[in-house]
Amino acid sequence: MKTWVRNNKGFLAFLVLFGVFRTAVADWNPIPSASMHPNLLEGDVVLVNRVAFDLKVPLTDVVLARTGEPARGDIVTFRSPQGGTLLIKRVVALPGDTVEMRNERLYINGKGADYKLVEESLDSVGGSAVRALQLAESFDGAGGRRRHIQVLPEIRAARNFGPLTVPAGEYLMLGDNRDNSADSRVIGLVPRKLLVGRAERVLVSADYQGNWMPRTERFGMSLYRHE
Repeated sequence: MKTWVRNNKGFLAFLVLFGVFRTAVADWNPIPSASMHPNLLEGDVVLVNRVAFDLKVPLTDVVLARTGEPARGDIVTFRSPQGGTLLIKRVVALPGDTVEMRNERLYINGKGADYKLVEESLDSVGGSAVRALQLAESFDGAGGRRRHIQVLPEIRAARNFGPLTVPAGEYLMLGDNRDNSADSRVIGLVPRKLLVGRAERVLVSADYQGNWMPRTERFGMSLYRHE
């Protein structure tokens, strides 16, 4: 064993440094589901900035210092409050915000979002093709960013909730695919300590549900290109 370690110390050092980098600086995460359509697709691999919010001891969740705070509209990775699964969703409401959804329209601090139809297409839910509407959602004067979301008017979904005021140290997360996402409407609010990092862009992408062809037009694509 000692001989093997001595002969492979360079490789072992690389593995340690690789682990330190992925747990403390930046990470890359594959997208396994449709919950962030139309902005993230199954087969995308996204770059996650792990020092966007906290500086942590490598290979641990011990926080050394806070480096920033999430903003409305950030796409973030976090551990689910129910079970600890790594998820990726969008920050919709911050601590102190009062948030509500009425018939799919989102309200933050009493201000309703404005919507504009971008595209109508088909999406797959449970193996069936359903009508999908891609909308540009914006909050004039209420903070946050303009983003594209998707709704599926033909399926049953949680289109109403609240109003609720987000407590200190917690965040309300929604998937961009509003009618097909297990987000804060299912798992509850997300404590800050469960945040992992801010997703920045698509590194690479391949159609793994089809022919595995690379989607080169998505390589390096910013996740905030609609702002």
